[in-house]
Amino acid sequence: MRLKDKAIIITGSTTGIGQAIARRCVAEGAQVLIHGLEEDLGREMVNELGDAASLHIDDLADPDSPQRIVDATVNAFGKVDALVNNAAWVTRADLEQTDAALFDKVMAVNVRAPMLLIKAARAHLKHAQGAVLNIGSINGLGGESNLLPYSISKAALQTLSRNLADALREERIRIYHFILGWVLTENEYKYKLNDGLPADWPEKLPPETIPTGRLLKPEEIAAALIFWMTDEARPFSGTTMELEQYPWLGRNPTKIGDQE
Repeated sequence: MRLKDKAIIITGSTTGIGQAIARRCVAEGAQVLIHGLEEDLGREMVNELGDAASLHIDDLADPDSPQRIVDATVNAFGKVDALVNNAAWVTRADLEQTDAALFDKVMAVNVRAPMLLIKAARAHLKHAQGAVLNIGSINGLGGESNLLPYSISKAALQTLSRNLADALREERIRIYHFILGWVLTENEYKYKLNDGLPADWPEKLPPETIPTGRLLKPEEIAAALIFWMTDEARPFSGTTMELEQYPWLGRNPTKIGDQE
């Protein structure tokens, strides 16, 4: 059990990748603060995980929510050893559809909230020599035309990670950033149905998109993240890592398949 007795906040852990991270953390001996907007799903998670989990429902768009989330964790477990900033608002919007209100909300949830959570948990993380895992996206490296505000927010989150890894280094608070590729979550499946793809769209993707023959699973992302919350990772901070089936930067997909 690599996370025995650690108390970990995981935002957006009532569904998808956050849910998978919570389950894996508990399997590794941790106690987890389940957070999200869906109280019914959150209670299902707490019932599943038992005494190792506590539930806090809160909206990250509220600037006061980060302090409440940290306080709820300390009240439940007495400490904070790690913070996983996983929650994000994924909204479809291009330049014409992005007004000030939408942009501000995306940035509030996807960037401001992670920053304020780190600030609220800072003293606890310093005491624990703890870790922050910020969950980014390959969309932060450029993005898609219909994901403009989301992509901008993920680029900003990466800068936040690098900046605070440097700023908090002497406090021994470790900051890591993970650039996730395409992961088949329940919400992603529904998003693509709404985009007009058929029900079996995951099986119809081209091999250059899924060279392993399938999309990544939330459980595989969770497994890859565990090490960075362990004490063994303490010499490292500022790590930025892509988790995708192929290298993203510098890749030229038009060349794939030219040599047969």
